[in-house]
Amino acid sequence: MSGPQWVYRYRGYLVSLPLIFALICFHWETEEWFIWPLGISAFLIGVFLRIWAQQHLHYRLGIHKIQTITGPYSFLRNPMYLGNILICLGATIISELLWFVPITFFYCFGVYSFVVRYEETHLLEKYGESYCKYKAEVPRWLPKILSSKPIGLINEKFSQSIVIESTSLLLLVPYLLKEIIEK
Repeated sequence: MSGPQWVYRYRGYLVSLPLIFALICFHWETEEWFIWPLGISAFLIGVFLRIWAQQHLHYRLGIHKIQTITGPYSFLRNPMYLGNILICLGATIISELLWFVPITFFYCFGVYSFVVRYEETHLLEKYGESYCKYKAEVPRWLPKILSSKPIGLINEKFSQSIVIESTSLLLLVPYLLKEIIEK
């Protein structure tokens, strides 16, 4: 198994490492009023981005996969991973380790950069010229805000996507317990 393939296969475990550290580390915490509102906001934006993307991607919905270019995929190529990064940043903020937020960001971004390169090779083989054209038109990480394309915020897969992505909210439980234990 190649390095990029290994990173792709274990991406979920790899991005969990900073979250585990943030959960068990109690040193140099920042106890400020804005921590929870900021952390929950970043976390929920990440979850909502995943719900929006899930409706169009249909991953884990048991539907035949096609090249996805609608919804958030018309603005950037990796909205699910961007959502994951926001979820990780939100959890790190909630852990009150503000000094660790940039480390979490760069670590997660690095892991997902490897994953994206691996996926792009696969998608280029699978979809050929249409994916090559999509790659040329849609940015990898920073969304094209000014676009005349419809955003497709809600479609027929909205409720299914909410149910599937709602499990992300369980990630907050250990951080809530950490806060309770500290008190």
